[in-house]
Amino acid sequence: MTTHTIKVKVNGVEYVREVEPRLLLSDFLRHDLGLTGTHVGCEHGICGACTILFDGEPMRSCLIFAVQANGHEVTTVEALGTPEKMHPLQEAFQEKHALQCGYCTPGFLMTLKPFLETHPNPTDEEIREAIDGNLCRCTGYEHIIEAVKLAAQKMATRS
Repeated sequence: MTTHTIKVKVNGVEYVREVEPRLLLSDFLRHDLGLTGTHVGCEHGICGACTILFDGEPMRSCLIFAVQANGHEVTTVEALGTPEKMHPLQEAFQEKHALQCGYCTPGFLMTLKPFLETHPNPTDEEIREAIDGNLCRCTGYEHIIEAVKLAAQKMATRS
């Protein structure tokens, strides 16, 4: 089978790898790089669990091939924070109980990070619009909305 060489920066680290042309970016991240924080739910781009940042923009990693990431920068949830130093969004999700099983949480976080950078004081409606492509089957959305508002407050006080 033909492979292609790709050079992609993931979470600030440059990787050069040989990949099959039809390898999904989500599978590349999870299986080739071991970044299992990117979850795969529907594999149709509907649930948002696989959301990553592609050159800073939220994107469904199950909808693009790894070869399309050649020359680009990808950020996964692993780069957001650490257990010792969480991102304000992660802290807020924890404090507001905005997750239950947590399967969808990485997708929400990676969708909301750039949203809060451009919407530092979001309304409930703006938050609902921002997360309308992310599905949560456990918690519901009220705690998530409360967490986003708390994260916005935390980010405002830290800047």
